[in-house]
Amino acid sequence: MSRFTGTVLAVTSALALVAGSAAAAVAAPAPGAAAEAKVAPVDWKPCNPDPSQPDPKIYDCAVYQVPLDYDHPKGETTGIAMMRRRASDPAKRIGSLFLNPGGPGGSGYLWATTTRFGKDVQDRFDLVGFDPRGVARSNPLKCFTTDEEAAGVNDRMVGVPVTRAEIAQTIDATEDYSDACSRNAGPLIEHMSTINVVRDLDRMRRAVGDSKLNFAGFSYGTLIGATYAGMYPDKVRAVIVDGNVDPNLRMHNGVEYDRQRATGFEVALTEFLKRCQTAGAPRCAFGEGDTRVKFDALRDHLRTSPVTLPDGTQVTLSSFTSQVASSLYAQRLQAPLAVSLQAIHQVLNAPAVAAQGLAAAAPAVDPAVVENAKVLAKTVPNALREALPETPYSSDDSYYGVNCQDKPYPSNPWTLANLAKPWEKESPTFGRYQAFDGPTCASWPAPARDAETFTGPWNRKTATPVMVIGNLYDPATNYGFAQRMQRQLGNAVLVSVDVVEHCAVGRSAALNKLVTDYLVNQKAPAPGQLLKPDAEAFPPVA
Repeated sequence: MSRFTGTVLAVTSALALVAGSAAAAVAAPAPGAAAEAKVAPVDWKPCNPDPSQPDPKIYDCAVYQVPLDYDHPKGETTGIAMMRRRASDPAKRIGSLFLNPGGPGGSGYLWATTTRFGKDVQDRFDLVGFDPRGVARSNPLKCFTTDEEAAGVNDRMVGVPVTRAEIAQTIDATEDYSDACSRNAGPLIEHMSTINVVRDLDRMRRAVGDSKLNFAGFSYGTLIGATYAGMYPDKVRAVIVDGNVDPNLRMHNGVEYDRQRATGFEVALTEFLKRCQTAGAPRCAFGEGDTRVKFDALRDHLRTSPVTLPDGTQVTLSSFTSQVASSLYAQRLQAPLAVSLQAIHQVLNAPAVAAQGLAAAAPAVDPAVVENAKVLAKTVPNALREALPETPYSSDDSYYGVNCQDKPYPSNPWTLANLAKPWEKESPTFGRYQAFDGPTCASWPAPARDAETFTGPWNRKTATPVMVIGNLYDPATNYGFAQRMQRQLGNAVLVSVDVVEHCAVGRSAALNKLVTDYLVNQKAPAPGQLLKPDAEAFPPVA
């Protein structure tokens, strides 16, 4: 950063604005010693998670009412949609294991059906998935009334805007988005911060009859787990956090948090390209030649102009960047990504033959190559949402509803837009991409500076250490975040996995053995372990 004077000035300016706004956040009070209040029990009803299949008769569902505003606990309520998979061995049942997949805005309802956890966990725990407030089935936060209205705003946002016109158009659209939220979202928009999700979780813990919490949170869900440990340390039985945020940074400085996310994506990309080249072709389709040089050439070309495929489909910088980012999240997507990268490399370099006067001899681009390249033409949505199509507006806006209440940002979106260029120098592929995740929060009608948030301390001691899991090359939540999570918590152990992927539970038998022992026996893993995943991104060709 210090090499770029412009970066220092821009970041310093942004951070000063953020620091001033964050000071207005209200920290949650320390947990008291008084006996906890009783709450109504969950009214479970049998349900089938997949009506197209025979009912396994092991699932129940409910909508549990919680206070909309915890400052007025007897006032208006909002419903939390819950699903549980009953423990397979009721005689040995320990309790409930609550699950959150992250996002924010990720639907956890169907996570009751997850196979990430082994038989011993399924035997001993009810697996409880839930949609946090404002998400999917839980009174979804909606900024628009129809899909068409939403498209009219969202389609004007350029994921990775480069030109002044693209940037201005995107900023204007983010402000229109926030205006729509102000008009349509209702009072829930004021109560979407993580502190409220954690309060809901504690109510649900009591409502299922558990004296202490068992919880596994992934990605953003790690903030829920860490916040619960900070607010209710004496109510923790076992908490797993996998794919970790840096709680302190995220809740105090949204700008710097996003910059460090960009560098994490870059580290993961570099490792992906390195492993691809080591595997070589055909194990990695992009592995012939210098993968770094080839990739940078593709990205730099797209920065100035799209790649037009023979059928007229265009691959843009925005679609390319979003597909690369998405594929780094899951190791199983990385071999297919290599195929698509090699395909667009072939398409982009095919005209070079014609340019040498050999047009008659130049082979037509193979239709299969074109199809593989077309994958990179589709932009992946920034937020992972489970659309519920029975309403005119089939999505929800919980991603920004949570982020903008938790992460302090400056109130001028151009402050963030002006960071794109210096961030791009530091993180050539993802700096600009990440810089434009924040402008919506600059004009959000319920920003972090006005919200009640939990800003620490994170170091309250739990009886059982929190199990922190971090991948060395996690793109979305870089490994440094996992290290900081472990240090910030009052009692935690870090287990690491050598893989390019976001989150690890269910991807390593060795890890899952530790997870099972932790959940069932409350046995914390030995610190300092570095594990391997069960599969490789580029396995040997049979």
